[in-house]
Amino acid sequence: MDVCQQYQQRSYAQIRERMQPGDIIAFGGNSLFSKWAKLTTRSVVTHVAVVIKTKVLDERNGHYFNQAIEATSYNGKCGVMLTRLSERVATYDGDMWWLPLSNNARISLESNKSAFFDFLLKQNHKPYDIWQLFGSTVDATDNIPLLKKISLNSEDFSSLFCSELVAEAMERGKIIGPVNASEVTPIDICRFNVFDEQYVQFRGKSKTITGYNSLPFNTWQCVSH
Repeated sequence: MDVCQQYQQRSYAQIRERMQPGDIIAFGGNSLFSKWAKLTTRSVVTHVAVVIKTKVLDERNGHYFNQAIEATSYNGKCGVMLTRLSERVATYDGDMWWLPLSNNARISLESNKSAFFDFLLKQNHKPYDIWQLFGSTVDATDNIPLLKKISLNSEDFSSLFCSELVAEAMERGKIIGPVNASEVTPIDICRFNVFDEQYVQFRGKSKTITGYNSLPFNTWQCVSH
């Protein structure tokens, strides 16, 4: 399947009922840090979140919403938090994509969903780790002795950044194999070969994710335990 066949553009209203727990939401922001991350990772993706619940009832108005978990700065808070996707779509300054898991990945998740969701929920309210995110996005210096200590991260879940949270959850759910989650960037997540053949952009001007779903996990060069 070529790039054009992989990519679709829809509104959030058109796809919200198709989303499932475990699917990934990718973001491409317009903040100064997001622009820097795009430059260093050569990617349009700067942030990732996980769909954790779907069709959650809002008792105040009787409406249903999809809920994600992410490590981010949002609504005056900073850290790991549960968010409503409809609110994120309405307020986010940038692009958003839905990356549904493949059938094989979902089978793995179903067999290990307790470990996957338990890990995610236990991280809720932990602080946001901007410095490890900085280190994960400058892998070019990992092999330079004087700079290695700055850019090479050791796994540490006392505080988390977005793709670190997602990568470790994917490992716990057996969607991917062992990984140093603290070295995984948002675009790395999008390139793991664990997704459906088609992904959907539902906010922002049309942009494709280079290398989407193209990298067999066992060939990924950033794995280090």
